[in-house]
Amino acid sequence: MAHLDILSVAQQSPHAPARLRLYKRSGKRVLDLGLALLLLPLILPLVVVLCVLARQRGASALFAHTRIGQGGKPFVCWKIRTMQPDAEARLAAHLDANPAAMREWERTQKLANDPRITPLGRVLRRTSLDELPQIWNVLRGDMSLVGPRPVTAPELARYGHNSHIYLDLKPGVTGLWQVTARADGCYAQRLHLDQLYAQRIGLLQDLKLIARTALVILRPTGR
Repeated sequence: MAHLDILSVAQQSPHAPARLRLYKRSGKRVLDLGLALLLLPLILPLVVVLCVLARQRGASALFAHTRIGQGGKPFVCWKIRTMQPDAEARLAAHLDANPAAMREWERTQKLANDPRITPLGRVLRRTSLDELPQIWNVLRGDMSLVGPRPVTAPELARYGHNSHIYLDLKPGVTGLWQVTARADGCYAQRLHLDQLYAQRIGLLQDLKLIARTALVILRPTGR
């Protein structure tokens, strides 16, 4: 696995030191609020511009989707719309006509060539700029700046008896999966990375991941 400088936690004790427990309980929220408020004046104008561009497709510029948060509590996760207005019909027709795409969808819930995505949406997804409105979720406390990728209820079911690893943390705008394997939809990989992150949760790791997120945006690989 790439970037083992951050991920080398397999030999750590499952009992986190007191300082890490303190950071998880309160310090992480302080970091979230401080950085979110600091970044808000930079992010808000960009979100407005991107929403104006997305609105030209005829649908609403923002997309709200229910995700599962810490402790199993559902919340509304916000993104800039990247899909066509008739996205579900396009997906159904594409999967019916392409057995290989159907297998890909069943395995990862993602498609390398997704017919639902607009041209602007492809750029936003590859750079993760569509997720900028989630700063509102961070301010509300639904999400953290760093954590597991937010999932839907059907996606969480794929975690099986290990779902507690995801549910113990707030979902993150960025995280280990987002900066190391974001083009890979494998849920076993995502669960593994969530577990590694939880074992070493701390200020230094979060700051490193936030810094690396900026590099990922400059070197887009998402979809």
